[in-house]
Formats: sequence, structure tokens, C-alpha cells
Amino acid sequence: MSRAGDVWRASAEPAIVPGMTIDSRLHDPESGAVPRTLAARTLAAIRWVALAGQVVTLLVVHLVFGFPLPLALALAIVGASAVLNLTLLRRRPGRDRLNEREAAFYLGFDILQLAALLFVTGGLGNPFALLLLAPVTVSATILSRRSTIHLCLVALVCASALAFAHLPLPWAAEDFHLPPIYTAGLWVALVVALVFNAAYAWWVAEEARRISAALGATQAALARQQRLAAVGALAAAAAHELGSPLSTIAVVARELVRDLPADSDVAEDARLLLSESQRCRDILASLARRSEPDTPSSFAELPFDALVEQAADPHQRDGVTVIIEAHGPDGAPVPARPPTVRPTPELLHGLGSIIQNAVQFAVATVEVTVSWEDDGAVAVEVEDDGPGFAPSVLSRLGEPYVSTRSGRDGHMGLGLFIARTLLERTGAEVGFANRVDGGARVDVRWPAGIRVEASR
Repeated sequence: MSRAGDVWRASAEPAIVPGMTIDSRLHDPESGAVPRTLAARTLAAIRWVALAGQVVTLLVVHLVFGFPLPLALALAIVGASAVLNLTLLRRRPGRDRLNEREAAFYLGFDILQLAALLFVTGGLGNPFALLLLAPVTVSATILSRRSTIHLCLVALVCASALAFAHLPLPWAAEDFHLPPIYTAGLWVALVVALVFNAAYAWWVAEEARRISAALGATQAALARQQRLAAVGALAAAAAHELGSPLSTIAVVARELVRDLPADSDVAEDARLLLSESQRCRDILASLARRSEPDTPSSFAELPFDALVEQAADPHQRDGVTVIIEAHGPDGAPVPARPPTVRPTPELLHGLGSIIQNAVQFAVATVEVTVSWEDDGAVAVEVEDDGPGFAPSVLSRLGEPYVSTRSGRDGHMGLGLFIARTLLERTGAEVGFANRVDGGARVDVRWPAGIRVEASR
């Protein structure tokens, strides 16, 4: 791991936890929509079609119907939009995508360009004034509510200006003018159409986006469960297959300890080998016991800070001090009757794996802070004084086979993935970050109203 800035990183895939709806995680309350992008090539193609239609319409009206339009000025306005389109294709070749601000800029330019064209061709008296609806409708289907409102306001300002200022159409009767009340009616109709079309198109598109986002979140959750099930099957098979080799290693190590002199260096290594093999067997036996149905001894409730101590205890090592602190709301002392929780396998293995990872990379100290709020929220913060998470993997931590030690010492990058998945089963939110003064930080939080226990 390497040091990076202090940045909160949420888990790479969204977790569906009790009391939390899909909309609350995927819907952007500020913009009113899920952020969207637009392919530059798609926008350019739409604009080429619109420009071609404008050129054909101008030529037909001028040459076929004989209307004396200011053709040169009108074609210059169309040419300005064509130049912008060529610039777009040159700056964004291939399948590059525009962000929301860029897409809104081009759509806003289209509104202004069309308004300028209408100015020289009769204003709202031109039947093609209805085309002011097009850019706003496109925005409503692909951009956020905020951008759509801004473009709608631009279109309304343009429509209002065109109602009062425009070059007249060359009607056959020289003294013909549209009645003011008719022009006002055109303006009202255009305004109503703008607002209604934008609102309706945005609402329908937003529903489609919500369904698509919900489907994506569900597929991600199912994929995560499938990967965890595959890892679980692999672990079960490994536990079964490791039983016999560990027994053989223990027998050989025990014989070596018995046959070698007590002060021999080899005897010391044999005793270490025997103790480590016994530890492996104890771990396998513990896993087997924890997978059995609930037992009073395994699932008696205890204070949450005591559960954290229980999870951290197997991972203590010489040279690294694990400090566990607990406090109540706003740093208050621990209450006389702190929140209690059942020590389920998900909590013990999940928190234990995170603490173990911190101990492995720490230089001297690992700090574990347990806190809870008045509304029931519980949080565990694990910090170490090691080098921190590598920036290249920080955003992907918690995914399977992502490890800062990949390919070294047999590590496969599954520890944090399993830990995060187990904790998310209990309703937790897991985040990975780096401390400002160096070292890594893992935040585990159970939101208010969610009981800290495994889903059954």
C-alpha cells in the first residue's frame, strides 16, 4: 500500500441494505436525476440532420415558393452551427462522450441558433417556431432536471423576444400583419408546450433511468452474492482437503519435537511448526462451529466494543499495538448500558479481517474506534500507521482479487472482499480511505435504525 490523500471512497458496488431503498442510493437529490452523458457522435448526427432540414427549407421557400428571404444571412446562421458541429467532431472523435455541461452547452447553442434563424424569417409567425421544443425535449430525456430547466428558460426568453422583435415575413398582401392577440396566443401556446413537453419527457425518462439503475444495482448485488458463494464453496473444499495434510504435519512435527534435543534450533522450529499447524486446525474447527445453527454460547449478546475486542484478539502480533476505544454520542463516555449485539460469524469474520489487514501493514499502532449515536447509528473506524492504500487500487478495494500484495506470499486479494460482503449482509456501509498524516483508514457504519446483526 502507498500513501494518498484523505479521500472517502464508498464501496465500488452499491449494497442493498435494510431500510435503504434503491432510489435513495441512485437518485441525485440535487440535480433530480441520475447523471447522464451523451455520445458526441450521436449529438453531431442529430445536429447534421437539423442543419440539413434548415438548409432545404430555406432553399425551397426562397427558390420554389419565391419568398424574398434574407437568404445569405439565414445561411450564414446555419453555417455557424455547421462550424460548431465540425469543431465538436474534431475535438471529440470516435465514440467520446460529452459530460452534462458540454451537452447542455451545445443544446443551448441550438436554441439560440434557431431563434436567430426565426428572427430573420418572421419570428413566432413562422410555423417552424415549434422547433424550439426540440432541444428542450432532447435535454429532458438525457440530462438532469437542472439542465433542462435552464434550457427551458433560455427557450422561453427567446420565444418572448421573438414575439416582439423579428423581421416580417413577405406576405402577399403588403399591409397584412398578424393580430396582436393571435401573436400572444402563439406565445402562450409555445410556452405551455415547452413546459409540458419538458416536464413530461423528463418524468418518463427519469422513470426509465430509475428502472435501469435499479436493475443494474440488483445485477451487481446478485453478482456479488454469486462470487461470495463461489469463494465459500472453495473455502469449504479447502477446509475439507486441508484436514489430512495438517494432521500429517502435526504428527511429523510432534515426532521431531520428541526426538530432537530440547535446546536445538531445529527443535524450536519444530515446536513453532506444531503450534502453527494446531492453530490452522483450530481455525478450521472454529469455522465449522460458527456455521452450525445458533447456540447460546456463540450468540449471547455482548457490548459492541467487546465484540470488536473479540474479533481483534486472534490478530494481535508482536511489535504492533492494537488500541480499542469506545465512546458514545459526541465523544461522551460509554454509557452504563451500551448497545449490545450478537457475535455472529459475519461480524466476527468481517471486522476481524479488516483489523488483521491493518495489523499486517501497521508499523507500530492500530487504532480501532467504536462509536454510536443517539439515533442508533453504530460506527467502527480502523486506522493504522502504515503506508496507506495504493491510489491505483483505492477505488476498487473490496472487489475480488484486488490486492496490494497480489502474487506475493500467496495472497489472492479476497480478504477485504469477503470482509466487506459479510459486513454488508449485516446492513453496514464500508468505506476505504487514506489518512492525511499517513496510514490507511477503513470506516464501517451501520446507519440509524438498522440493528447490527446478520440477516437471517
